[in-house]
Amino acid sequence: MIGLPDDVTACLFDLDGVLTSTAALHEIAWKQTFDDFLIIHCGPHEAEFSTNDYTAYVDGRPRTDGVRTFLASRGITLPEGLPDDPPGDETVNGVGNRKNHLLLRIIEDRGVTPYPGSVAYLRAAKGAGLAIGVVTSSANGAHVLDVAGLTPFVQARIDGLVIAERGLRGKPAPDSFLAGAADLGVPPATTAVFEDALAGVAAGKAGHFRLVVGVDRADQADELRANGADIVVADLAELLDSP
Repeated sequence: MIGLPDDVTACLFDLDGVLTSTAALHEIAWKQTFDDFLIIHCGPHEAEFSTNDYTAYVDGRPRTDGVRTFLASRGITLPEGLPDDPPGDETVNGVGNRKNHLLLRIIEDRGVTPYPGSVAYLRAAKGAGLAIGVVTSSANGAHVLDVAGLTPFVQARIDGLVIAERGLRGKPAPDSFLAGAADLGVPPATTAVFEDALAGVAAGKAGHFRLVVGVDRADQADELRANGADIVVADLAELLDSP
Protein backbone atom coordinates (compact mmCIF):
# COMPACT_ATOMS: atom_id res chain seq x y z
CA MET A 1 0.00 0.00 0.00
CA ILE A 2 2.07 2.92 -1.25
CA GLY A 3 -0.66 5.32 -2.36
CA LEU A 4 -0.09 5.05 -6.12
CA PRO A 5 -2.32 3.90 -8.99
CA ASP A 6 -2.12 0.16 -9.62
CA ASP A 7 -0.53 0.62 -13.05
CA VAL A 8 2.53 2.50 -11.72
CA THR A 9 5.68 0.41 -12.17
CA ALA A 10 8.40 2.96 -11.36
CA CYS A 11 9.14 5.99 -9.21
CA LEU A 12 11.41 8.94 -10.01
CA PHE A 13 12.38 11.00 -6.98
CA ASP A 14 13.93 14.42 -6.80
CA LEU A 15 16.69 14.37 -4.18
CA ASP A 16 17.05 17.66 -2.31
CA GLY A 17 13.85 18.37 -0.42
CA VAL A 18 12.16 15.08 -1.32
CA LEU A 19 14.50 12.38 -0.06
CA THR A 20 16.95 14.50 1.94
CA SER A 21 16.86 17.78 3.83
CA THR A 22 19.66 19.20 1.68
CA ALA A 23 17.33 21.69 -0.05
CA ALA A 24 17.79 23.90 3.02
CA LEU A 25 21.57 23.61 2.64
CA HIS A 26 21.33 24.59 -1.02
CA GLU A 27 19.32 27.66 -0.07
CA ILE A 28 21.92 28.69 2.52
CA ALA A 29 24.74 28.35 -0.04
CA TRP A 30 22.80 30.26 -2.70
CA LYS A 31 21.96 33.05 -0.27
CA GLN A 32 25.56 33.57 0.78
CA THR A 33 26.71 33.46 -2.84
CA PHE A 34 24.17 35.92 -4.17
CA ASP A 35 24.23 38.27 -1.18
CA ASP A 36 28.00 38.59 -1.48
CA PHE A 37 27.66 39.18 -5.24
CA LEU A 38 24.92 41.81 -4.84
CA ILE A 39 26.83 43.77 -2.20
CA ILE A 40 29.89 43.97 -4.44
CA HIS A 41 28.10 44.71 -7.70
CA CYS A 42 24.96 46.57 -6.66
CA GLY A 43 25.79 48.12 -3.30
CA PRO A 44 24.51 47.58 0.24
CA HIS A 45 21.02 48.88 -0.54
CA GLU A 46 20.20 46.08 -2.99
CA ALA A 47 17.60 43.69 -1.58
CA GLU A 48 19.09 40.45 -0.31
CA PHE A 49 18.43 37.05 -1.85
CA SER A 50 15.25 35.70 -0.22
CA THR A 51 13.37 32.44 0.19
CA ASN A 52 10.93 33.71 -2.43
CA ASP A 53 13.86 34.22 -4.82
CA TYR A 54 15.06 30.68 -4.11
CA THR A 55 11.62 29.22 -4.87
CA ALA A 56 10.98 31.30 -7.98
CA TYR A 57 14.37 31.38 -9.67
CA VAL A 58 16.68 28.66 -8.36
CA ASP A 59 14.97 25.69 -6.71
CA GLY A 60 15.04 22.57 -8.89
CA ARG A 61 16.99 24.14 -11.75
CA PRO A 62 20.52 23.23 -12.89
CA ARG A 63 23.10 25.43 -11.21
CA THR A 64 23.93 27.67 -14.17
CA ASP A 65 20.23 28.09 -15.02
CA GLY A 66 19.65 29.24 -11.44
CA VAL A 67 22.44 31.81 -11.71
CA ARG A 68 21.12 33.18 -15.00
CA THR A 69 17.49 33.26 -13.91
CA PHE A 70 18.06 34.98 -10.57
CA LEU A 71 20.51 37.56 -11.90
CA ALA A 72 18.15 38.31 -14.80
CA SER A 73 15.45 39.09 -12.21
CA ARG A 74 17.79 41.83 -10.94
CA GLY A 75 18.63 43.05 -14.42
CA ILE A 76 22.14 41.56 -14.39
CA THR A 77 23.74 39.60 -17.23
CA LEU A 78 27.11 37.87 -16.97
CA PRO A 79 29.24 36.09 -19.58
CA GLU A 80 28.87 32.32 -19.46
CA GLY A 81 32.52 31.52 -18.88
CA LEU A 82 33.66 27.88 -18.71
CA PRO A 83 32.55 24.98 -16.48
CA ASP A 84 35.89 25.01 -14.62
CA ASP A 85 35.94 28.76 -13.90
CA PRO A 86 37.33 29.41 -10.40
CA PRO A 87 34.67 29.99 -7.72
CA GLY A 88 33.72 33.65 -7.65
CA ASP A 89 34.80 34.56 -11.19
CA GLU A 90 32.42 37.11 -12.68
CA THR A 91 30.85 34.58 -15.01
CA VAL A 92 27.75 32.42 -14.78
CA ASN A 93 29.93 29.37 -14.18
CA GLY A 94 32.15 31.19 -11.69
CA VAL A 95 29.19 32.26 -9.56
CA GLY A 96 27.72 28.76 -9.75
CA ASN A 97 31.02 27.18 -8.75
CA ARG A 98 31.23 29.52 -5.77
CA LYS A 99 27.83 28.26 -4.64
CA ASN A 100 28.90 24.64 -5.06
CA HIS A 101 32.11 25.25 -3.10
CA LEU A 102 30.05 26.64 -0.23
CA LEU A 103 27.52 23.80 -0.44
CA LEU A 104 30.16 21.08 -0.19
CA ARG A 105 31.66 22.80 2.83
CA ILE A 106 28.24 23.00 4.50
CA ILE A 107 27.57 19.31 3.77
CA GLU A 108 30.94 18.40 5.25
CA ASP A 109 30.16 20.40 8.38
CA ARG A 110 26.53 19.36 8.87
CA GLY A 111 26.17 16.03 7.08
CA VAL A 112 23.09 14.90 5.16
CA THR A 113 19.89 13.74 6.82
CA PRO A 114 17.32 11.76 4.85
CA TYR A 115 13.70 12.29 5.78
CA PRO A 116 12.53 9.26 7.82
CA GLY A 117 9.23 9.19 5.92
CA SER A 118 11.10 9.13 2.62
CA VAL A 119 13.32 6.26 3.74
CA ALA A 120 10.22 4.32 4.79
CA TYR A 121 8.65 5.05 1.42
CA LEU A 122 11.73 3.92 -0.49
CA ARG A 123 11.69 0.65 1.43
CA ALA A 124 8.00 0.17 0.68
CA ALA A 125 8.43 0.98 -3.02
CA LYS A 126 11.36 -1.40 -3.30
CA GLY A 127 9.41 -4.08 -1.46
CA ALA A 128 6.51 -3.60 -3.89
CA GLY A 129 8.86 -4.32 -6.79
CA LEU A 130 8.83 -0.81 -8.27
CA ALA A 131 11.83 0.49 -10.19
CA ILE A 132 13.44 3.47 -8.44
CA GLY A 133 15.36 6.36 -9.93
CA VAL A 134 16.61 9.73 -8.69
CA VAL A 135 16.47 12.82 -10.89
CA THR A 136 18.22 15.87 -9.48
CA SER A 137 19.67 19.03 -10.94
CA SER A 138 22.49 18.88 -8.39
CA ALA A 139 25.92 17.90 -9.64
CA ASN A 140 26.51 16.36 -6.21
CA GLY A 141 23.77 13.73 -6.51
CA ALA A 142 25.99 10.67 -6.11
CA HIS A 143 27.81 12.15 -3.12
CA VAL A 144 24.61 13.14 -1.32
CA LEU A 145 23.03 9.73 -1.92
CA ASP A 146 26.13 8.01 -0.54
CA VAL A 147 26.36 10.23 2.53
CA ALA A 148 22.64 9.78 3.22
CA GLY A 149 22.89 5.98 2.82
CA LEU A 150 20.32 5.91 0.02
CA THR A 151 22.43 4.61 -2.88
CA PRO A 152 21.31 0.96 -2.45
CA PHE A 153 17.72 1.94 -3.29
CA VAL A 154 18.59 3.65 -6.58
CA GLN A 155 18.69 1.83 -9.91
CA ALA A 156 19.15 4.91 -12.10
CA ARG A 157 20.48 8.39 -11.36
CA ILE A 158 20.17 11.48 -13.52
CA ASP A 159 22.02 14.35 -11.86
CA GLY A 160 23.57 17.64 -12.89
CA LEU A 161 26.65 15.92 -14.30
CA VAL A 162 24.56 13.59 -16.47
CA ILE A 163 22.35 16.48 -17.57
CA ALA A 164 25.43 18.36 -18.78
CA GLU A 165 27.04 15.31 -20.40
CA ARG A 166 23.89 14.46 -22.37
CA GLY A 167 23.00 18.05 -23.20
CA LEU A 168 19.59 17.78 -21.54
CA ARG A 169 17.46 20.79 -20.78
CA GLY A 170 17.02 21.39 -17.08
CA LYS A 171 13.73 21.51 -15.18
CA PRO A 172 11.08 22.81 -15.84
CA ALA A 173 11.72 21.03 -19.15
CA PRO A 174 10.92 17.31 -18.81
CA ASP A 175 14.19 16.03 -20.31
CA SER A 176 15.85 14.84 -17.10
CA PHE A 177 12.79 12.93 -15.92
CA LEU A 178 12.32 11.38 -19.35
CA ALA A 179 15.98 10.32 -19.28
CA GLY A 180 15.45 8.76 -15.86
CA ALA A 181 12.49 6.74 -17.12
CA ALA A 182 14.45 5.65 -20.18
CA ASP A 183 17.37 4.51 -18.01
CA LEU A 184 14.97 2.46 -15.91
CA GLY A 185 13.40 1.03 -19.08
CA VAL A 186 9.90 2.25 -18.24
CA PRO A 187 7.45 4.58 -20.04
CA PRO A 188 6.28 7.85 -18.47
CA ALA A 189 2.72 6.51 -18.62
CA THR A 190 3.48 4.03 -15.81
CA THR A 191 5.89 6.20 -13.81
CA ALA A 192 5.28 8.46 -10.81
CA VAL A 193 7.35 11.62 -10.22
CA PHE A 194 8.01 13.01 -6.73
CA GLU A 195 9.06 16.67 -6.49
CA ASP A 196 9.16 19.54 -4.01
CA ALA A 197 10.16 22.30 -6.47
CA LEU A 198 7.78 24.24 -8.67
CA ALA A 199 10.09 23.74 -11.65
CA GLY A 200 10.16 20.03 -10.86
CA VAL A 201 6.41 19.43 -10.79
CA ALA A 202 6.15 21.46 -13.99
CA ALA A 203 8.73 19.12 -15.56
CA GLY A 204 6.76 16.06 -14.46
CA LYS A 205 3.58 17.51 -15.92
CA ALA A 206 5.29 18.40 -19.19
CA GLY A 207 6.60 14.84 -19.48
CA HIS A 208 3.08 13.36 -19.23
CA PHE A 209 3.97 11.08 -16.33
CA ARG A 210 1.29 8.90 -14.79
CA LEU A 211 1.29 10.79 -11.50
CA VAL A 212 3.11 13.88 -10.23
CA VAL A 213 3.37 13.99 -6.45
CA GLY A 214 4.18 17.39 -4.96
CA VAL A 215 6.02 17.26 -1.63
CA ASP A 216 5.24 20.42 0.29
CA ARG A 217 8.27 21.31 2.39
CA ALA A 218 7.88 25.09 1.99
CA ASP A 219 4.17 25.85 2.55
CA GLN A 220 3.44 26.09 -1.17
CA ALA A 221 0.82 23.41 -1.72
CA ASP A 222 -1.36 25.60 -3.94
CA GLU A 223 1.62 26.61 -6.07
CA LEU A 224 2.67 22.97 -6.46
CA ARG A 225 -0.80 22.08 -7.72
CA ALA A 226 -0.88 25.09 -10.03
CA ASN A 227 2.44 24.04 -11.58
CA GLY A 228 1.46 20.44 -12.25
CA ALA A 229 1.20 18.32 -9.09
CA ASP A 230 -1.68 15.84 -9.21
CA ILE A 231 -1.57 15.37 -5.44
CA VAL A 232 0.34 17.13 -2.67
CA VAL A 233 1.63 15.65 0.59
CA ALA A 234 3.68 17.13 3.40
CA ASP A 235 5.73 13.95 3.73
CA LEU A 236 5.97 10.74 1.71
CA ALA A 237 4.92 8.74 4.76
CA GLU A 238 1.40 10.07 4.20
CA LEU A 239 1.17 7.93 1.07
CA LEU A 240 1.85 4.78 3.07
CA ASP A 241 -1.44 5.37 4.88
CA SER A 242 -3.37 5.86 1.63
CA PRO A 243 -5.61 3.17 0.12
